[in-house]
Amino acid sequence: TLVRNEAISLRWIAAVLGVEEVNAFTLAHVAVVNETALVVTRFDRGANGEKLRLEDCAQILSKPRGQDFAGKYDAAYEDVADVIKRYSTLPAIDLARFFRRIIAFVLIGNCDAHLKNFSLLETTSGLRLSPIYDVLNTAIYENFDQTFALSIDGGKVPLDAITRPLLETLGKNIGLPEPAISQAFASIRRRVVKAAPVIEPPDAEPPEGFVTRFAEIVRNTCLRILEK
Repeated sequence: TLVRNEAISLRWIAAVLGVEEVNAFTLAHVAVVNETALVVTRFDRGANGEKLRLEDCAQILSKPRGQDFAGKYDAAYEDVADVIKRYSTLPAIDLARFFRRIIAFVLIGNCDAHLKNFSLLETTSGLRLSPIYDVLNTAIYENFDQTFALSIDGGKVPLDAITRPLLETLGKNIGLPEPAISQAFASIRRRVVKAAPVIEPPDAEPPEGFVTRFAEIVRNTCLRILEK
């Protein structure tokens, strides 16, 4: 279900945060293996195929991969924010974008948002936060660790223990003013309503079907985080 999961997740994130925030992708049949694949357009290439500078936060923070890939989990979301403040040419804008991504990742149950999923990309105006990529609803897999990938406010937090006050504290910790934090929640709440058709289960799907379970996770988390 990984291809289907990521396609739905990216569509939902694009509906909530904006199409321009998500890497371009499509689903396509790959004849050689007779399976459907998620075909992603590389955003680290220019119009003529030239390579653009792209560095993920594990690289920037010098977190070694190691045999167990643990380095990419050895940090906090506040550390990612510090990278943005230090290297982005428009840090205030990119910090706000980053904060909205964290809220959206919580809502969709993406517990695997680690350091290598946040990158700075070379643009004509300098280094900027790259488009969103590699998003999955990991909460749908019962055997997957449901602890959020990086620390928030000094500790690792299970998905079901993340609250709006905790996310608001994160916003303050990374330097966002209170109006910007409130605006982020209000904007996402409005767009979540409009994004509902993206996770609407097919008519023929049984109650235990993949999209039905996917939608239930997202709706329950949205109710918990966005409803006061």
